[in-house]
Amino acid sequence: MDWERLKERLEAVLQAPIQMGLLPEAEWNRLVEDQQGTEEGLNRSVIRGHEVLFYMAKENKDIRILQVSQVPLTLSERRLIELMLESKQTQERKMRGSYLSEDERKAHQLREWLLLQMERGAAHAELPDALASQSSLYSTKIPLLLYGDYSQTQNVSYTDLKKLLESFFEAEIILIPLLDKEWLILAPEGLLTSSSDERETDEEESVEQILDALGSGLYEMLANEWVGECHLAIDYPVKPAKSLLATILQLRETIMLGRSFHVGSFIHLPWELRLEKLLHLVQEEEKSEFLEQVLRGTDHALDSETVTTLEHFFALDCNVSETAKKLYIHRNTLLYRLDKFKNETGLDVRTFNHAVLVRLALLLYKVTKRK
Repeated sequence: MDWERLKERLEAVLQAPIQMGLLPEAEWNRLVEDQQGTEEGLNRSVIRGHEVLFYMAKENKDIRILQVSQVPLTLSERRLIELMLESKQTQERKMRGSYLSEDERKAHQLREWLLLQMERGAAHAELPDALASQSSLYSTKIPLLLYGDYSQTQNVSYTDLKKLLESFFEAEIILIPLLDKEWLILAPEGLLTSSSDERETDEEESVEQILDALGSGLYEMLANEWVGECHLAIDYPVKPAKSLLATILQLRETIMLGRSFHVGSFIHLPWELRLEKLLHLVQEEEKSEFLEQVLRGTDHALDSETVTTLEHFFALDCNVSETAKKLYIHRNTLLYRLDKFKNETGLDVRTFNHAVLVRLALLLYKVTKRK
């Protein structure tokens, strides 16, 4: 929805700054309950301190709000703003209903069912036959979750995105809009064999390698030809009729883990984040305790050059020669860096036990340091 224009109009009329943001649903419900019955006729706005918060839409476990501050609003003004927001939502719903293609109509039906099940916490619910059959969801598909890091004011067209994706895959795909900026892509399983055939190699590629290459190519295309920066998660082929909800939750978790543990990465693969998934479950106090026991106050040794060196070293199975090539440094330079780290921390990453400890410490250090 084009809320930005409406916000600008309200700011001009009220002569006050207005912000749009997200509020946890639990907090919104608490504010509504606390103020229930105090102001008759108001059902889509609440007061928080010196601010008035207006309900715009529900997004997962959050409420998108319009926040008016620094100016007292009369009851009449609040009612008028509520009516404006409701009118805008009704208008947008009518426009969507008028202009939706058959594909988009089906996609929105799927979206509504999926979001309803998520609200209910029914992660393993199976799709109704009517929805599964009309969208050909009984056949095996490759699931991808796309999150666009674009501005709220940018208009992203379902039709244009679907056309762009089908041009890339050279095949029909199913595109389902989920939450704000979030899109589920279901691509045909046949892409696994066609993508493998296109790359000439003596060694047979694994499913993971093919999916990785597919995701990398798609990300590069989207970053250049869509609306800029985005995050992409891809998983093993599934039968959507049976496990679509669970697959979406898995893909969301994959993006969350990738963004938390590997800032600067935009392609997230669940088979590369198994250790991160395990560490995410560890309590914060235990994470800090583990870091203290391993590093013993030598955090200063983890400067950017050392971190980069160690990450490449672990990614290349602790192979000194390959790591030196990857970093474009002499083998002796790499050995000097590893020895320097050993002298400062007492940890020799060329031994298995110390390599495991440092690998875990690096992952935890990155997430705890940012907090």
